[in-house]
Amino acid sequence: MKKFDVFIIGGGVIGSAIARELSRYRLSIGVAEKNTDVCNETSGRNTGVCHGGFAYDVGSLKAKLCVEGNRMMDDLARELDFPFRRCGKVLVGNTEEEYARLLEVIEQGNANGASGLRMISGKELKELIPQVEGSFALLSENSGILDPFLMTIALAENAAQNGAEYFLGHEVTGIQRDTDGYLIEAGGEIFRSRWVINSAGLGCGKISEMLGITGYHIVGSKDDYIILDERLGRGLPMPIYTVPSNTYMGIHVTPTTDGNVLLGPTAEQTDNMSWYGVEQKNLDYLYEEAMKLWPNFTRGDYIRTYSGILPKWVDEEGRIQDYKIEIRDDIAPNAVNLIGMESPGLTASVAIARYVIAMMQEREAFIENTDFNPNRKAIVRFEKLDGNTQAKLIKENPDYGELICRCGKVTKAEILQAIHNPLGVHTMTGVKYRTRAMMGRCQGGYCQMRITRMLEEELGIAPTDITYAQEGSRMFFGKVREVNEDE
Repeated sequence: MKKFDVFIIGGGVIGSAIARELSRYRLSIGVAEKNTDVCNETSGRNTGVCHGGFAYDVGSLKAKLCVEGNRMMDDLARELDFPFRRCGKVLVGNTEEEYARLLEVIEQGNANGASGLRMISGKELKELIPQVEGSFALLSENSGILDPFLMTIALAENAAQNGAEYFLGHEVTGIQRDTDGYLIEAGGEIFRSRWVINSAGLGCGKISEMLGITGYHIVGSKDDYIILDERLGRGLPMPIYTVPSNTYMGIHVTPTTDGNVLLGPTAEQTDNMSWYGVEQKNLDYLYEEAMKLWPNFTRGDYIRTYSGILPKWVDEEGRIQDYKIEIRDDIAPNAVNLIGMESPGLTASVAIARYVIAMMQEREAFIENTDFNPNRKAIVRFEKLDGNTQAKLIKENPDYGELICRCGKVTKAEILQAIHNPLGVHTMTGVKYRTRAMMGRCQGGYCQMRITRMLEEELGIAPTDITYAQEGSRMFFGKVREVNEDE
Protein backbone atom coordinates (compact mmCIF):
# COMPACT_ATOMS: atom_id res chain seq x y z
CA MET A 1 0.00 0.00 0.00
CA LYS A 2 1.37 3.39 -1.03
CA LYS A 3 0.93 6.27 1.40
CA PHE A 4 0.68 9.97 0.59
CA ASP A 5 0.07 13.23 2.35
CA VAL A 6 -2.26 14.31 -0.46
CA PHE A 7 -4.05 12.14 -3.02
CA ILE A 8 -5.63 13.93 -5.99
CA ILE A 9 -8.43 12.23 -7.90
CA GLY A 10 -8.28 13.44 -11.51
CA GLY A 11 -5.16 14.41 -13.40
CA GLY A 12 -6.63 16.85 -15.91
CA VAL A 13 -5.57 20.48 -16.13
CA ILE A 14 -7.01 21.40 -12.71
CA GLY A 15 -5.82 18.25 -10.93
CA SER A 16 -2.36 18.65 -12.44
CA ALA A 17 -2.27 22.35 -11.54
CA ILE A 18 -3.10 21.40 -7.95
CA ALA A 19 -0.37 18.74 -7.97
CA ARG A 20 2.15 21.20 -9.36
CA GLU A 21 1.29 23.93 -6.85
CA LEU A 22 1.27 21.47 -3.94
CA SER A 23 4.75 20.31 -4.94
CA ARG A 24 5.97 23.73 -3.77
CA TYR A 25 5.65 22.21 -0.28
CA ARG A 26 7.23 19.22 1.43
CA LEU A 27 4.36 16.84 0.77
CA SER A 28 4.09 13.41 -0.78
CA ILE A 29 1.54 13.69 -3.60
CA GLY A 30 -0.29 11.00 -5.55
CA VAL A 31 -2.50 11.59 -8.59
CA ALA A 32 -4.99 8.99 -9.85
CA GLU A 33 -6.18 9.51 -13.43
CA LYS A 34 -8.71 7.06 -14.86
CA ASN A 35 -7.55 7.65 -18.45
CA THR A 36 -4.25 6.67 -20.04
CA ASP A 37 -3.21 10.32 -20.35
CA VAL A 38 -3.93 13.59 -18.57
CA CYS A 39 -5.68 15.33 -21.48
CA ASN A 40 -8.12 12.75 -22.85
CA GLU A 41 -11.32 14.37 -21.59
CA THR A 42 -12.42 17.95 -20.89
CA SER A 43 -8.88 19.32 -20.50
CA GLY A 44 -7.97 18.45 -24.08
CA ARG A 45 -11.37 18.63 -25.76
CA ASN A 46 -12.09 22.37 -25.85
CA THR A 47 -11.39 25.52 -27.85
CA GLY A 48 -8.05 26.39 -26.24
CA VAL A 49 -9.02 29.98 -25.40
CA CYS A 50 -7.57 32.00 -22.51
CA HIS A 51 -10.67 33.87 -21.38
CA GLY A 52 -10.70 37.48 -20.24
CA GLY A 53 -13.12 37.07 -17.32
CA PHE A 54 -15.98 39.25 -18.57
CA ALA A 55 -18.51 36.49 -19.28
CA TYR A 56 -19.23 35.41 -15.68
CA ASP A 57 -21.52 36.74 -12.97
CA VAL A 58 -20.07 39.48 -10.78
CA GLY A 59 -18.82 38.05 -7.50
CA SER A 60 -18.68 34.48 -8.77
CA LEU A 61 -15.71 32.17 -8.30
CA LYS A 62 -15.65 31.68 -12.07
CA ALA A 63 -15.11 35.41 -12.58
CA LYS A 64 -12.55 35.84 -9.79
CA LEU A 65 -10.43 32.83 -10.70
CA CYS A 66 -10.65 33.43 -14.46
CA VAL A 67 -9.33 36.99 -14.11
CA GLU A 68 -6.51 35.77 -11.85
CA GLY A 69 -5.65 32.93 -14.22
CA ASN A 70 -5.62 35.23 -17.23
CA ARG A 71 -3.15 37.59 -15.55
CA MET A 72 -0.66 34.82 -14.76
CA MET A 73 -0.76 33.07 -18.15
CA ASP A 74 2.29 34.79 -19.70
CA ASP A 75 4.53 33.82 -16.78
CA LEU A 76 3.08 30.34 -16.65
CA ALA A 77 3.69 29.75 -20.35
CA ARG A 78 7.29 30.92 -19.99
CA GLU A 79 7.94 28.67 -17.00
CA LEU A 80 6.32 25.58 -18.46
CA ASP A 81 7.17 26.16 -22.13
CA PHE A 82 3.75 25.70 -23.74
CA PRO A 83 2.30 27.77 -26.63
CA PHE A 84 0.30 30.83 -25.62
CA ARG A 85 -0.53 33.97 -27.58
CA ARG A 86 -2.32 36.99 -26.08
CA CYS A 87 -3.95 37.89 -29.38
CA GLY A 88 -7.27 39.29 -28.14
CA LYS A 89 -10.73 38.28 -29.31
CA VAL A 90 -13.86 39.98 -30.61
CA LEU A 91 -17.56 39.51 -29.90
CA VAL A 92 -19.32 40.59 -33.09
CA GLY A 93 -22.80 42.13 -33.32
CA ASN A 94 -25.18 43.75 -35.79
CA THR A 95 -28.35 44.92 -34.03
CA GLU A 96 -29.20 47.59 -31.46
CA GLU A 97 -30.11 44.86 -28.99
CA GLU A 98 -26.71 43.21 -29.48
CA TYR A 99 -24.93 46.54 -29.02
CA ALA A 100 -26.75 47.05 -25.72
CA ARG A 101 -25.91 43.51 -24.65
CA LEU A 102 -22.20 44.06 -25.35
CA LEU A 103 -22.24 47.23 -23.24
CA GLU A 104 -23.65 45.10 -20.41
CA VAL A 105 -20.85 42.59 -20.94
CA ILE A 106 -18.24 45.37 -20.67
CA GLU A 107 -19.85 46.64 -17.46
CA GLN A 108 -19.85 43.12 -16.03
CA GLY A 109 -16.24 42.57 -17.09
CA ASN A 110 -15.09 45.81 -15.49
CA ALA A 111 -16.83 44.83 -12.26
CA ASN A 112 -15.02 41.47 -12.39
CA GLY A 113 -11.64 43.17 -12.72
CA ALA A 114 -11.14 42.25 -16.37
CA SER A 115 -9.21 44.79 -18.41
CA GLY A 116 -8.70 45.76 -22.03
CA LEU A 117 -12.42 45.77 -22.92
CA ARG A 118 -13.80 48.29 -25.43
CA MET A 119 -16.28 48.65 -28.24
CA ILE A 120 -14.94 49.02 -31.77
CA SER A 121 -16.67 50.11 -34.98
CA GLY A 122 -17.27 47.99 -38.05
CA LYS A 123 -14.38 49.79 -39.75
CA GLU A 124 -11.97 48.95 -36.90
CA LEU A 125 -13.26 45.37 -36.91
CA LYS A 126 -12.51 45.01 -40.62
CA GLU A 127 -9.01 46.37 -40.07
CA LEU A 128 -8.40 43.69 -37.44
CA ILE A 129 -10.04 40.82 -39.35
CA PRO A 130 -10.73 41.67 -43.01
CA GLN A 131 -12.96 38.65 -43.70
CA VAL A 132 -15.25 39.07 -40.68
CA GLU A 133 -18.92 39.97 -41.06
CA GLY A 134 -20.24 42.41 -38.46
CA SER A 135 -21.30 46.00 -37.77
CA PHE A 136 -19.39 46.43 -34.51
CA ALA A 137 -17.69 44.35 -31.83
CA LEU A 138 -16.49 44.15 -28.28
CA LEU A 139 -12.71 43.79 -28.31
CA SER A 140 -11.13 41.92 -25.39
CA GLU A 141 -7.45 42.78 -25.75
CA ASN A 142 -6.23 40.45 -23.00
CA SER A 143 -7.90 37.27 -24.20
CA GLY A 144 -5.71 34.76 -26.00
CA ILE A 145 -5.22 31.26 -27.33
CA LEU A 146 -3.16 28.37 -25.96
CA ASP A 147 -2.55 24.69 -26.62
CA PRO A 148 -4.77 22.85 -24.09
CA PHE A 149 -2.98 19.52 -24.58
CA LEU A 150 0.48 20.94 -24.01
CA MET A 151 -0.59 23.14 -21.11
CA THR A 152 -2.10 20.17 -19.29
CA ILE A 153 0.89 17.95 -20.09
CA ALA A 154 3.28 20.70 -18.96
CA LEU A 155 1.58 21.09 -15.59
CA ALA A 156 1.59 17.31 -15.06
CA GLU A 157 5.21 16.87 -16.10
CA ASN A 158 6.36 19.71 -13.87
CA ALA A 159 4.42 18.23 -10.97
CA ALA A 160 6.05 14.85 -11.61
CA GLN A 161 9.49 16.42 -11.90
CA ASN A 162 8.90 17.94 -8.46
CA GLY A 163 7.95 14.62 -6.90
CA ALA A 164 4.24 14.04 -7.58
CA GLU A 165 3.51 10.43 -8.55
CA TYR A 166 0.99 9.80 -11.33
CA PHE A 167 -1.10 6.64 -11.62
CA LEU A 168 -2.61 6.55 -15.10
CA GLY A 169 -5.39 4.12 -15.92
CA HIS A 170 -6.44 4.18 -12.25
CA GLU A 171 -10.15 4.86 -11.92
CA VAL A 172 -11.25 5.38 -8.34
CA THR A 173 -13.83 2.80 -7.32
CA GLY A 174 -14.03 3.29 -3.58
CA ILE A 175 -13.15 5.66 -0.73
CA GLN A 176 -13.22 4.87 2.98
CA ARG A 177 -12.35 7.17 5.91
CA ASP A 178 -10.80 6.06 9.18
CA THR A 179 -8.91 7.71 12.03
CA ASP A 180 -5.71 7.94 9.96
CA GLY A 181 -7.24 9.55 6.89
CA TYR A 182 -8.56 7.94 3.73
CA LEU A 183 -8.22 4.63 1.93
CA ILE A 184 -8.71 5.03 -1.81
CA GLU A 185 -9.21 2.08 -4.15
CA ALA A 186 -8.10 2.86 -7.70
CA GLY A 187 -7.02 0.65 -10.57
CA GLY A 188 -7.09 -2.42 -8.36
CA GLU A 189 -4.69 -0.85 -5.83
CA ILE A 190 -5.24 0.63 -2.38
CA PHE A 191 -3.73 4.00 -1.47
CA ARG A 192 -3.70 5.75 1.91
CA SER A 193 -3.67 9.52 2.27
CA ARG A 194 -4.20 12.18 4.93
CA TRP A 195 -5.82 14.49 2.38
CA VAL A 196 -8.05 13.72 -0.62
CA ILE A 197 -8.87 16.17 -3.41
CA ASN A 198 -11.81 15.53 -5.72
CA SER A 199 -10.76 17.00 -9.06
CA ALA A 200 -12.48 14.34 -11.13
CA GLY A 201 -14.09 16.66 -13.70
CA LEU A 202 -16.87 14.70 -15.37
CA GLY A 203 -16.78 12.25 -12.46
CA CYS A 204 -16.89 14.88 -9.71
CA GLY A 205 -20.42 13.98 -8.63
CA LYS A 206 -19.56 10.31 -8.31
CA ILE A 207 -16.46 11.00 -6.20
CA SER A 208 -18.39 13.50 -4.06
CA GLU A 209 -20.91 10.76 -3.29
CA MET A 210 -18.05 8.43 -2.30
CA LEU A 211 -16.85 11.09 0.14
CA GLY A 212 -20.32 11.25 1.64
CA ILE A 213 -21.09 14.71 0.23
CA THR A 214 -24.36 14.20 -1.58
CA GLY A 215 -26.94 16.21 -3.48
CA TYR A 216 -24.99 17.59 -6.45
CA HIS A 217 -26.64 17.18 -9.85
CA ILE A 218 -24.00 17.12 -12.59
CA VAL A 219 -24.97 17.19 -16.26
CA GLY A 220 -22.77 17.18 -19.32
CA SER A 221 -22.71 19.90 -21.96
CA LYS A 222 -21.54 18.26 -25.17
CA ASP A 223 -19.69 20.60 -27.52
CA ASP A 224 -19.00 19.62 -31.14
CA TYR A 225 -16.29 21.21 -33.28
CA ILE A 226 -14.92 21.20 -36.83
CA ILE A 227 -11.18 21.59 -37.46
CA LEU A 228 -10.18 23.46 -40.62
CA ASP A 229 -6.94 23.23 -42.57
CA GLU A 230 -4.09 25.29 -41.09
CA ARG A 231 -3.69 27.40 -44.25
CA LEU A 232 -6.83 29.29 -43.15
CA GLY A 233 -5.23 30.38 -39.89
CA ARG A 234 -3.21 33.03 -41.70
CA GLY A 235 -6.41 35.01 -42.24
CA LEU A 236 -7.62 34.82 -38.66
CA PRO A 237 -5.51 36.70 -36.09
CA MET A 238 -7.88 36.19 -33.14
CA PRO A 239 -11.05 34.35 -32.10
CA ILE A 240 -14.40 35.62 -33.35
CA TYR A 241 -17.43 35.17 -31.07
CA THR A 242 -21.09 35.96 -31.42
CA VAL A 243 -22.89 38.04 -28.80
CA PRO A 244 -23.39 35.75 -25.78
CA SER A 245 -26.62 34.85 -24.07
CA ASN A 246 -26.80 34.37 -20.31
CA THR A 247 -26.02 30.66 -20.62
CA TYR A 248 -24.17 30.17 -23.93
CA MET A 249 -21.23 32.00 -25.49
CA GLY A 250 -22.38 30.98 -28.97
CA ILE A 251 -20.45 29.78 -32.00
CA HIS A 252 -16.77 30.75 -32.18
CA VAL A 253 -14.37 30.82 -35.07
CA THR A 254 -11.05 30.33 -33.33
CA PRO A 255 -7.45 30.04 -34.52
CA THR A 256 -5.21 27.56 -32.74
CA THR A 257 -1.60 28.12 -31.77
CA ASP A 258 -0.64 25.73 -34.60
CA GLY A 259 -2.53 27.62 -37.31
CA ASN A 260 -5.66 25.52 -37.71
CA VAL A 261 -9.11 27.08 -37.29
CA LEU A 262 -11.87 25.67 -35.08
CA LEU A 263 -15.59 26.09 -35.70
CA GLY A 264 -17.80 25.52 -32.67
CA PRO A 265 -19.02 24.66 -30.20
CA THR A 266 -22.54 23.41 -30.13
CA ALA A 267 -23.95 22.99 -26.63
CA GLU A 268 -26.25 20.03 -26.01
CA GLN A 269 -27.09 18.64 -22.59
CA THR A 270 -26.17 15.00 -22.15
CA ASP A 271 -26.09 12.37 -19.43
CA ASN A 272 -23.65 10.25 -21.44
CA MET A 273 -20.23 11.42 -20.29
CA SER A 274 -18.27 9.15 -22.62
CA TRP A 275 -19.81 9.52 -26.09
CA TYR A 276 -17.82 11.84 -28.36
CA GLY A 277 -19.47 11.26 -31.74
CA VAL A 278 -20.44 14.22 -33.93
CA GLU A 279 -23.77 14.14 -35.75
CA GLN A 280 -24.24 15.47 -39.28
CA LYS A 281 -26.96 17.91 -38.18
CA ASN A 282 -24.44 19.56 -35.85
CA LEU A 283 -21.84 19.83 -38.61
CA ASP A 284 -24.44 21.54 -40.80
CA TYR A 285 -25.36 23.91 -37.98
CA LEU A 286 -21.74 24.82 -37.31
CA TYR A 287 -21.13 25.48 -40.99
CA GLU A 288 -24.17 27.74 -41.35
CA GLU A 289 -23.52 29.74 -38.20
CA ALA A 290 -19.77 30.14 -38.76
CA MET A 291 -20.36 31.32 -42.34
CA LYS A 292 -22.39 34.24 -40.97
CA LEU A 293 -19.34 35.39 -39.00
CA TRP A 294 -16.42 34.45 -41.22
CA PRO A 295 -17.33 33.34 -44.78
CA ASN A 296 -13.76 32.38 -45.61
CA PHE A 297 -13.89 28.57 -45.85
CA THR A 298 -15.61 25.69 -47.61
CA ARG A 299 -16.50 22.17 -46.56
CA GLY A 300 -13.41 21.08 -48.47
CA ASP A 301 -11.33 22.75 -45.75
CA TYR A 302 -12.55 20.31 -43.08
CA ILE A 303 -9.83 17.96 -41.83
CA ARG A 304 -11.45 16.53 -38.69
CA THR A 305 -14.29 16.82 -36.19
CA TYR A 306 -14.23 16.30 -32.44
CA SER A 307 -16.31 16.94 -29.35
CA GLY A 308 -15.82 17.66 -25.67
CA ILE A 309 -18.04 17.47 -22.62
CA LEU A 310 -18.16 20.04 -19.82
CA PRO A 311 -19.32 19.04 -16.30
CA LYS A 312 -22.01 21.50 -15.23
CA TRP A 313 -23.52 21.66 -11.77
CA VAL A 314 -27.20 22.57 -12.05
CA ASP A 315 -29.91 23.26 -9.50
CA GLU A 316 -33.42 21.76 -9.35
CA GLU A 317 -34.57 24.13 -12.10
CA GLY A 318 -31.66 23.21 -14.37
CA ARG A 319 -29.87 26.53 -13.87
CA ILE A 320 -26.08 26.34 -14.17
CA GLN A 321 -24.30 27.06 -10.89
CA ASP A 322 -20.98 28.63 -9.98
CA TYR A 323 -17.91 26.57 -9.08
CA LYS A 324 -18.16 24.84 -5.73
CA ILE A 325 -14.85 24.40 -3.89
CA GLU A 326 -15.41 23.20 -0.36
CA ILE A 327 -14.05 21.35 2.65
CA ARG A 328 -16.89 19.83 4.67
CA ASP A 329 -15.24 19.29 8.04
CA ASP A 330 -18.44 17.80 9.42
CA ILE A 331 -18.76 15.14 6.71
CA ALA A 332 -15.36 14.66 5.09
CA PRO A 333 -12.53 16.42 6.94
CA ASN A 334 -9.30 16.87 5.00
CA ALA A 335 -11.13 16.36 1.71
CA VAL A 336 -11.37 19.16 -0.85
CA ASN A 337 -14.43 18.79 -3.07
CA LEU A 338 -14.44 20.53 -6.46
CA ILE A 339 -17.82 20.53 -8.23
CA GLY A 340 -18.81 21.82 -11.67
CA MET A 341 -15.33 22.77 -12.82
CA GLU A 342 -16.24 23.66 -16.39
CA SER A 343 -15.11 26.60 -18.52
CA PRO A 344 -13.12 28.74 -17.73
CA GLY A 345 -11.28 25.89 -16.00
CA LEU A 346 -8.38 25.89 -18.44
CA THR A 347 -7.70 29.61 -17.97
CA ALA A 348 -8.32 29.48 -14.22
CA SER A 349 -6.56 26.17 -13.45
CA VAL A 350 -3.56 27.49 -11.51
CA ALA A 351 -5.65 30.14 -9.77
CA ILE A 352 -8.03 27.34 -8.74
CA ALA A 353 -5.08 25.33 -7.45
CA ARG A 354 -3.87 28.21 -5.29
CA TYR A 355 -7.40 28.76 -3.98
CA VAL A 356 -7.59 25.08 -2.99
CA ILE A 357 -4.23 25.18 -1.23
CA ALA A 358 -5.18 28.33 0.69
CA MET A 359 -8.23 26.46 2.04
CA MET A 360 -6.04 23.51 3.03
CA GLN A 361 -3.55 25.79 4.79
CA GLU A 362 -6.33 27.20 6.95
CA ARG A 363 -6.34 23.74 8.51
CA GLU A 364 -2.70 22.67 8.25
CA ALA A 365 0.60 24.53 7.88
CA PHE A 366 2.69 23.33 4.93
CA ILE A 367 6.48 23.53 4.88
CA GLU A 368 8.04 25.11 1.79
CA ASN A 369 9.92 22.84 -0.59
CA THR A 370 13.11 24.81 -1.27
CA ASP A 371 14.00 22.37 -4.07
CA PHE A 372 10.88 23.19 -6.08
CA ASN A 373 11.69 23.96 -9.72
CA PRO A 374 8.91 25.84 -11.57
CA ASN A 375 10.52 25.39 -14.97
CA ARG A 376 9.94 22.62 -17.50
CA LYS A 377 11.19 22.33 -21.08
CA ALA A 378 8.95 21.07 -23.85
CA ILE A 379 9.95 18.90 -26.80
CA VAL A 380 11.67 21.13 -29.34
CA ARG A 381 9.48 21.91 -32.35
CA PHE A 382 12.01 21.38 -35.14
CA GLU A 383 9.72 22.93 -37.76
CA LYS A 384 9.69 26.27 -35.90
CA LEU A 385 13.49 26.66 -35.79
CA ASP A 386 15.62 28.68 -38.19
CA GLY A 387 17.80 26.90 -40.71
CA ASN A 388 21.07 27.32 -38.80
CA THR A 389 19.60 25.90 -35.61
CA GLN A 390 18.07 23.01 -37.53
CA ALA A 391 21.43 22.20 -39.13
CA LYS A 392 23.14 22.30 -35.74
CA LEU A 393 20.58 19.93 -34.23
CA ILE A 394 20.89 17.48 -37.12
CA LYS A 395 24.66 17.48 -36.71
CA GLU A 396 24.31 16.74 -32.99
CA ASN A 397 21.53 14.18 -33.47
CA PRO A 398 20.86 12.74 -36.96
CA ASP A 399 17.34 11.75 -35.88
CA TYR A 400 16.38 15.39 -36.39
CA GLY A 401 17.14 14.89 -40.05
CA GLU A 402 14.47 12.21 -40.55
CA LEU A 403 10.86 13.32 -41.01
CA ILE A 404 8.24 10.96 -39.65
CA CYS A 405 5.19 13.22 -40.10
CA ARG A 406 5.29 15.12 -43.39
CA CYS A 407 2.26 17.34 -42.79
CA GLY A 408 3.53 18.66 -39.46
CA LYS A 409 7.20 18.24 -40.33
CA VAL A 410 7.75 16.24 -37.14
CA THR A 411 11.11 14.50 -36.87
CA LYS A 412 12.13 11.13 -35.53
CA ALA A 413 13.92 12.83 -32.61
CA GLU A 414 10.68 14.51 -31.52
CA ILE A 415 8.71 11.26 -31.76
CA LEU A 416 11.33 9.47 -29.64
CA GLN A 417 11.12 12.14 -26.95
CA ALA A 418 7.33 11.82 -26.92
CA ILE A 419 7.50 8.02 -26.61
CA HIS A 420 9.83 8.35 -23.61
CA ASN A 421 7.76 11.10 -21.94
CA PRO A 422 8.06 11.70 -18.17
CA LEU A 423 4.54 10.47 -17.42
CA GLY A 424 5.03 7.10 -19.11
CA VAL A 425 2.18 7.55 -21.61
CA HIS A 426 2.54 5.05 -24.46
CA THR A 427 -0.56 5.52 -26.64
CA MET A 428 -0.78 6.85 -30.18
CA THR A 429 -2.55 9.97 -28.98
CA GLY A 430 0.14 10.38 -26.33
CA VAL A 431 2.60 10.89 -29.18
CA LYS A 432 0.11 12.93 -31.17
CA TYR A 433 -0.65 15.47 -28.44
CA ARG A 434 3.03 15.97 -27.59
CA THR A 435 4.31 16.44 -31.16
CA ARG A 436 1.36 17.25 -33.48
CA ALA A 437 2.15 14.16 -35.55
CA MET A 438 -1.07 12.83 -37.13
CA MET A 439 -2.72 16.26 -36.78
CA GLY A 440 -2.06 17.46 -40.33
CA ARG A 441 -4.08 17.29 -43.51
CA CYS A 442 -3.69 13.52 -43.96
CA GLN A 443 -4.53 12.82 -40.28
CA GLY A 444 -1.85 10.16 -39.93
CA GLY A 445 -2.21 8.54 -43.34
CA TYR A 446 1.54 8.77 -43.87
CA CYS A 447 3.05 8.68 -40.38
CA GLN A 448 0.75 6.54 -38.26
CA MET A 449 2.31 3.21 -39.22
CA ARG A 450 5.82 4.62 -38.78
CA ILE A 451 4.96 5.79 -35.28
CA THR A 452 3.45 2.37 -34.54
CA ARG A 453 6.71 0.68 -35.53
CA MET A 454 8.69 3.08 -33.33
CA LEU A 455 6.44 2.29 -30.33
CA GLU A 456 7.03 -1.41 -30.93
CA GLU A 457 10.79 -1.04 -31.13
CA GLU A 458 11.29 1.50 -28.35
CA LEU A 459 8.96 -0.08 -25.78
CA GLY A 460 9.42 -3.70 -26.79
CA ILE A 461 5.69 -4.33 -27.14
CA ALA A 462 3.68 -6.30 -29.67
CA PRO A 463 1.53 -4.45 -32.23
CA THR A 464 -1.59 -5.96 -30.66
CA ASP A 465 -0.69 -4.22 -27.37
CA ILE A 466 -0.61 -0.74 -28.92
CA THR A 467 -3.68 1.35 -28.17
CA TYR A 468 -4.87 4.50 -29.87
CA ALA A 469 -6.06 6.35 -26.76
CA GLN A 470 -8.08 4.63 -24.06
CA GLU A 471 -7.73 1.14 -22.66
CA GLY A 472 -9.25 -1.26 -25.17
CA SER A 473 -8.75 0.99 -28.21
CA ARG A 474 -6.41 -1.51 -29.82
CA MET A 475 -4.83 -0.56 -33.12
CA PHE A 476 -4.34 -4.17 -34.28
CA PHE A 477 -5.93 -7.53 -33.57
CA GLY A 478 -3.56 -9.73 -35.59
CA LYS A 479 -1.93 -10.09 -38.99
CA VAL A 480 -3.90 -9.83 -42.20
CA ARG A 481 -1.50 -12.29 -43.82
CA GLU A 482 1.66 -14.15 -42.93
CA VAL A 483 4.93 -13.06 -44.53
CA ASN A 484 7.65 -15.53 -45.41
CA GLU A 485 10.83 -13.87 -44.12
CA ASP A 486 12.95 -16.01 -46.50
CA GLU A 487 11.30 -14.66 -49.65
